Amino acid sequence: MGIKRIVLLFSVLSVFKVNAQQSDSPKLMVGIVIDQMCYEYLYRYYERYSEGGFKKLMNNGTNCRNTNYNYVPTYTGPGHATIYTGTTPNNHGIVANDWYDRKSETVINCVGDSEASSVGTISENGKASPQNLKVLTITDQLKLTYKDAKVISMSIKDRGAILPGGHLSDGSYWYDYSTGKFITSNFFKKDLPNWVEKFNKKGFVDEYLNQTWNTLYDIKTYTASGPDDSPYEHLLSGKTSPTFPYDLKQMCATEGVHKYGLFPYTPFSNTLLTDFALKALEAEELGKDNQTDMLCISYSTPDLAGHAFGPYSVEIEDMYLRLDLEIARLITKLEEKLGKDGFTLFLTADHAVVPVPQELIDNKLPGGYFFVEEIIEELREKVDKKFDHDVIASTNNLNIYLDHEKMDDEKISRKKVSNYIADYLRELDEVKWVYTYEELQEDGHIDEWKEMIRRGYHKEESGDVIVMLESGYLAKLADSDIARKGTSHGSAYAYDTHVPLLWYGKHIPTQEVLRHVSITDISATLTHLLYLQKPSAVTGEPIIEIFGQ
Repeated sequence: MGIKRIVLLFSVLSVFKVNAQQSDSPKLMVGIVIDQMCYEYLYRYYERYSEGGFKKLMNNGTNCRNTNYNYVPTYTGPGHATIYTGTTPNNHGIVANDWYDRKSETVINCVGDSEASSVGTISENGKASPQNLKVLTITDQLKLTYKDAKVISMSIKDRGAILPGGHLSDGSYWYDYSTGKFITSNFFKKDLPNWVEKFNKKGFVDEYLNQTWNTLYDIKTYTASGPDDSPYEHLLSGKTSPTFPYDLKQMCATEGVHKYGLFPYTPFSNTLLTDFALKALEAEELGKDNQTDMLCISYSTPDLAGHAFGPYSVEIEDMYLRLDLEIARLITKLEEKLGKDGFTLFLTADHAVVPVPQELIDNKLPGGYFFVEEIIEELREKVDKKFDHDVIASTNNLNIYLDHEKMDDEKISRKKVSNYIADYLRELDEVKWVYTYEELQEDGHIDEWKEMIRRGYHKEESGDVIVMLESGYLAKLADSDIARKGTSHGSAYAYDTHVPLLWYGKHIPTQEVLRHVSITDISATLTHLLYLQKPSAVTGEPIIEIFGQ
């Protein structure tokens, strides 16, 4: 056989092999991220979930019960970036939802893009893109490898839509707080597709805002929560108490209430996003050919409500009982459209949440507050006195940024100032650890907490000194009654880092995995489910149990 015929035969066989591998992949990969979902929500509300939502995923798929974030800070931007890049912020560069930018001397949004233009609105809410994301996502890798693959991404939050979709998304859409419509930026599209325009014209948000959010079941049966009238909860605009029912029409009629800003705090926002995802499934014909497509959905409302009400509120219990029905509706439609082997789905969270610290305090549990303004004001005075200059440029996300330009001009040592600040902060009762930029670059033995902070540190976006608070503590600007209501997240503690991870669909076995799984392992697993090259900076490992290993 001649060499040309051998090469030709080898090429044909290679094509057959690739095609066989591609046909073995699901027609559609669906990624669901629930913003601020604690692992325990799967079990605390389990008995009241429907058979077709969370229970179906838990009982008919792979439940990775020990899935954890392996870096800090645990915020929405870094979480979404990490899930879809398979690496940590020290590589992908999304170190927080926002950070101090030394060039502009301002705090910038992780997906903010001053050069981008809004599409679908005249507001500034569309000036966003993935320009700050320094590596490839799994969705980018899919598009690079297979040009015909479609990637559609959506969320209420801009960062929840943009970071999963990556740089090559065929459409990333988010909610416009000024109009109640889905929008994008000219980074992705010159104009909104017709199906998005038609969806927006339906006026669904206005319809939902004429309804009342009451508990799905008799409020007396909500025994997995604390009292409805809780002193630890914020008031939504237009309310005089943090209690059911929430008459949205009446609230919107209250003077000063911005109705489109109120809407995302209600469970109807989850319904709207599911509606939008199902319209995208149909209009974009996802999963209709032999090339795998990807649909990325991020439910933001549980986070917005979680910040306001806390994890032990009736509002959050009801939010998840209703979200379960949305997940069930999505799965049902996917199975109708594509068949049970036509798609694979994973569901996880971008972070979890700390209990309301004031509630911890009142129950004599470890927790409290770190009031930043008071502490930094005193620190500025000490630094000014010690070095004859105030060289603290900004504080953000427990990062302290120094003014490098001023320090260079005045010949002030960056190392000496950083160490001085760190030594001062280490003496505070609320502080567990403090690390300087230099310490985070040292080799040798590194403790668990330091390693998590190092994975979340990037030399350009992070500060010169990074603070880790004690368990149960939150940073607040100043002390007030309002500051002691509601909660947040961002720490290295298990209440922020332990999240659900469920897999379901084609090739997914029914099993529970109890070994430690890192959040970076999701994209590493998707790489092999989709027969792709690893995205550029993946540091996770595939979850081998999914492959029967």
